[in-house]
Amino acid sequence: QVQLVESGGGLVQAGGSLRLSCAASGGTFSYYAMGWFRQAPGKERAFVAAITWSGGSTYYADSVKGRFTISRDNAKNTVYLQMNNLKPEDTAVYFCALRHRSGISRSIQSYDYWGQGTQVTVSS
Repeated sequence: QVQLVESGGGLVQAGGSLRLSCAASGGTFSYYAMGWFRQAPGKERAFVAAITWSGGSTYYADSVKGRFTISRDNAKNTVYLQMNNLKPEDTAVYFCALRHRSGISRSIQSYDYWGQGTQVTVSS
């Protein structure tokens, strides 16, 4: 059974940076695509970024393009989300997810395993 554990969330001022990590265990990580999603209070969970199993292709939501960077280290079974120039509207619980396919997707339904989430709060 695959388990995903996020870390790195916290409180930061607008314009600041955070790096989220998602450590995977209990399965083969290398050949699966990974994604980050977020859920703000009162809103539905939304796609943020995704990366192919090789790390060769990435895909971002328009709202974070140019500010966030997704990456992965298959040797460490870990995927990262570097978040720069944070804005108050980035405040949410951030979830990582694993997809039993090598290709990336922005669809929540296409991901098979989810972490518990980490809170990111950006103050103005």
